[in-house]
Amino acid sequence: MKERSAVLKHGLLLFLLAAALLTVPVLADMGPKPQLTVRVENGPEELYYLDLLEEGEPYPYPDQVPGGLKGNYGEELETLDQDLLAAFTAAVPEGWHACVAQGDLVWGRIGSQDGCFTFSYMLPSTFRILLVTKSGETFLSEPMERQALQCSLTVDWATKTVKSPPLWKGYIVQFLATFLPTLAIEGLLLLLFRLWSKRNALVFLGVNLLTQGGLTLWMSVGVVHGGANGISMLSSDYFSLFTRIQSWLDSLCYEAEGISPRLLPAELVILLAEAALYRKLFRDCSKRKAVLYALAANLASFLLGLYLAEPVWKFVVDTML
Repeated sequence: MKERSAVLKHGLLLFLLAAALLTVPVLADMGPKPQLTVRVENGPEELYYLDLLEEGEPYPYPDQVPGGLKGNYGEELETLDQDLLAAFTAAVPEGWHACVAQGDLVWGRIGSQDGCFTFSYMLPSTFRILLVTKSGETFLSEPMERQALQCSLTVDWATKTVKSPPLWKGYIVQFLATFLPTLAIEGLLLLLFRLWSKRNALVFLGVNLLTQGGLTLWMSVGVVHGGANGISMLSSDYFSLFTRIQSWLDSLCYEAEGISPRLLPAELVILLAEAALYRKLFRDCSKRKAVLYALAANLASFLLGLYLAEPVWKFVVDTML
């Protein structure tokens, strides 16, 4: 009787988490996202704008996908220096376009108070960095390849050079940006489900090291070998059924002005893997309770990850890179 009552309580908790999840816009999942942080060292003392450049014309989706100046600034768009903005767009070389200033699909801002610029979502695999100051000075980098799903670059204004940390640091950063909030959220639920014991805690840690590490490696290899399209390539090659489901959800999310869940195939695999491992390895609980915990933990990390992913990523990048 007690076991049945506990299962009902945990089922109710799972239902509440699912209901909460359905009441917020579908923006992202807990897995790592494409993101590029650009820091400016010895930056200009005057006002300046910085943006990523992508070869070709902007994507023709201004009314479907948020991004660009309108999506990033909204009503603040009028506060931008219009003369500097005009000079910036005029400095974009022929055959290229500025991802935020002239594009639609990249999240980011071209101005910064602290010299740190973060760009995310549909990042180009090959890009350049353009910096233009109020007085008309410019810096334009050579074309560069994005080597990891999440990475960081430093522009030294004094020497007019771009530096990047070793690739292995990028892998560690994107792993920690996913792993740390996952441990916090799912560890709290482990306590709420009264599953905490030395053995179960070690199982919980090991399973998350396995799944989050595998996700980071899988996504990173996809980007390194396939550029910005590496995610879709891996989905098509190894998760064709999930890719069809994902494509259907993509169309719904675009119409609802949200960002599509690009990592849905990997997240579903993680959910199934964790449920199976917890069911087999957890002690002092029923198999049903272990599976319910896996479902609740993944729903919770999905939901709260919408709010924690960006600040955790910035903290880890500032600490390590």
